[in-house]
Amino acid sequence: MMTQSARSVLAECDCVVGYSTYIRLISDLISDKEVVQTGMQGEVERAQVAIERARAGRQVAAVSSGDAGVYGMAGVIFEVLLAEGWRPGDAPSVEVIPGLPALVAVAALLGAPLTQDFAAISLSDLLTPWSTIARRLEAAAAADFVIALYNPRSEQRTQPLTEAKVILERYRSPETPVGIVRAAHRERQSVIVTTLSDLPVEVVDMLTLVIVGNSQTLRVENCMVTPRGYGGKYRLAKEEPVNGGQ
Repeated sequence: MMTQSARSVLAECDCVVGYSTYIRLISDLISDKEVVQTGMQGEVERAQVAIERARAGRQVAAVSSGDAGVYGMAGVIFEVLLAEGWRPGDAPSVEVIPGLPALVAVAALLGAPLTQDFAAISLSDLLTPWSTIARRLEAAAAADFVIALYNPRSEQRTQPLTEAKVILERYRSPETPVGIVRAAHRERQSVIVTTLSDLPVEVVDMLTLVIVGNSQTLRVENCMVTPRGYGGKYRLAKEEPVNGGQ
């Protein structure tokens, strides 16, 4: 799912900075580069290293999964630069390369769950207080948004998804379709379509994204479709011919 522009940047740069799992996924594309990798929660360190290398005259690519601007490295790099007094036009120059957001990759495997208004909410409370996350869940659920849940559950953070389910059940039918996709478009990909009441919290981890349908979302076997509204405006089914087609 990598964009052509991202591949071009990786080919042109001489240093790549990233989370170790993402570095492993692109190892065949960067074998001739200097590689700097760190583990989970090393985002600030990676941003600082990328900025230092860039100021030293290197062509640096800081990689993320999905899109770098959606819960990715673009934000933290700008935060670090701005804290140092950097302004657009100053060195180093920064270019954000658009990617394919995880919710888009996941939606494609589920069918068409995002064809009405939707909200993306991260359940990670490492940087955002749970009280804030809960308020956002309440608001999105009450407004009948389809909801994409990022960072739904880790080995240490097992409670947020359970609490999110309780919040959503106040506003959604127990039969609301829910899609659970792990490792989308990668090896060991798994796709589960279930209902809100039967959401198997225990199978969800940090490689998983959960999409919760709204009041109009349909489940057809292993497929989720949120109608856009064409059925109320147009005749969608062709009329059956009568009298042998005469």
